[in-house]
Amino acid sequence: MRQFGKIKCIEVPTESSSADPELIILFHGFGADAYDLQTLSDVLSPPQPSTFLFPQGPVEVPIGPGWTGRAWWNIDLEAYQQAAAQGTLRDLPKEDPPGLHKIRPHILEMVAQSRTPWNKVILGGFSQGAMLATDIFLQAPQTPKGLMIFSGNLICQDVWRPLVEKRKGSMFFQSHGQSDSVLPYVGAQRLETLLTQGGMKGRLLSFPGGHEIPEQILLKANEYLKSLK
Repeated sequence: MRQFGKIKCIEVPTESSSADPELIILFHGFGADAYDLQTLSDVLSPPQPSTFLFPQGPVEVPIGPGWTGRAWWNIDLEAYQQAAAQGTLRDLPKEDPPGLHKIRPHILEMVAQSRTPWNKVILGGFSQGAMLATDIFLQAPQTPKGLMIFSGNLICQDVWRPLVEKRKGSMFFQSHGQSDSVLPYVGAQRLETLLTQGGMKGRLLSFPGGHEIPEQILLKANEYLKSLK
C-alpha cells in the first residue's frame, strides 16, 4: 500500500494512465477493507487516463469471533440491530458522526498529497464509504469532477444542505437495492432529494436486490463516467 499522509491506499493505474491522470477514489464500507472494492478497477472504464485509489479505513472494528475489519468511523451496531428487530428506522439524516469530523481532514490531505487538482478527482464509495465520499465531495475546497454513491444514505442533513447549493450543476451517480436490509432504501431517496433540490444533477437508480453493487449498476456507472466533462 502507498501512504498519503495518514491514509494507506491501494493504488491501481489504468493501462492508459498518463503523467497527469485523473484520480478515482473509492471508499470501502464498514467492516470491509481497501481490498474489498479493488476489483472495481477491472470493470470500471473511465474514458480518460486514470489512477484508482482504494483507501484503507483507519478504524479497526470487530466483524465476528476472531475477525476484524476496517471502518471510517465507529457506529452503534447494537442500535442498528435493535431498530431492525423492531421494524423501525434509525434517524440517520440527523446523525453527524464525530468520527467523520476526525477522518475528513486526513482525506483532504490525502488528495492534496496526490497533487491531483479537484476538478480531476472522482469520489465514490459503498455504504459507509459512500457517505464519506458524499461528505468529502461537499466539503472539498474546490468542486470535484464526480461523485458515485453505491448504497449510501443521507446523514448530516443540516450540514450538507447548504453545501449542496455550492455544487449546483454537478453530476452525481447513485444506486441502491430496494430490499437493502443494512441501509434503508428510503434513506437513499432522502439523499437523492437533498442533492437534486440543491441543484445537483442525477437520479437514484434502484435495483431488485440488497446491500450490493450488481453488474447492471456497474454498467450504468461506466455510462456516468463517460458522461463527465
